[in-house]
Amino acid sequence: MPDLLDQVDGEIASVTADGAYDGDPVYQAVASRQPGQPPVVVIPPRASAVPSTAAADQPSPRDRHIQLIAEKGRMAWQKAAGYGRRSLVETAIGRHKALI
Repeated sequence: MPDLLDQVDGEIASVTADGAYDGDPVYQAVASRQPGQPPVVVIPPRASAVPSTAAADQPSPRDRHIQLIAEKGRMAWQKAAGYGRRSLVETAIGRHKALI
């Protein structure tokens, strides 16, 4: 992930990835890229994901994703987090590749 982030010049507003990138190392790499204003990270936690053992008064972004999924379900999380945009981008890229 750090190598991918290094390819971007300028500020990053958000990082959206599939579940293969789920994990604290990715969240930490994104946060360290812009310590002052960290990008919003939208990565679906694995079905077996559990909240970190960090302080409950300051849940991490990943912990908030896990909590929202537990409370409202995965589809509600996708809608709230804007994860559906990833699918639209993948479809657009697939169409572009088919044309070229």
